[in-house]
Amino acid sequence: MGKKRKNYQGGLVYSTNPDLEMENEQEEEETLPPTEQKLKITLDTKHRKGKTVTLIEDFIGTKEDLTHLGKKLKAYCGTGGSAKDGQIIIQGDRREKVKKYLNKEGYKMR
Repeated sequence: MGKKRKNYQGGLVYSTNPDLEMENEQEEEETLPPTEQKLKITLDTKHRKGKTVTLIEDFIGTKEDLTHLGKKLKAYCGTGGSAKDGQIIIQGDRREKVKKYLNKEGYKMR
């Protein structure tokens, strides 16, 4: 079997309209300063085969800033994790360490 290439253009296959403009880029929100962010820290085990993770949710900003904060938190906690869909996932129960770091950086918690 050959590889299938998907050329996603928002469902549009062909158009005869000469004035049609494609909008591929979605506008990202500007990153709020840490003092205006209201982050939510929770413990989660859903869909993770019983493993515990610390979730940091409700980050408002660009993907780059989210991944940067995720890297800083992972390094501070000394664990793995990921940052996607407006949330940061830190492996293990690291709520106290995460809260301490975010308070030090000026973030607010809900």
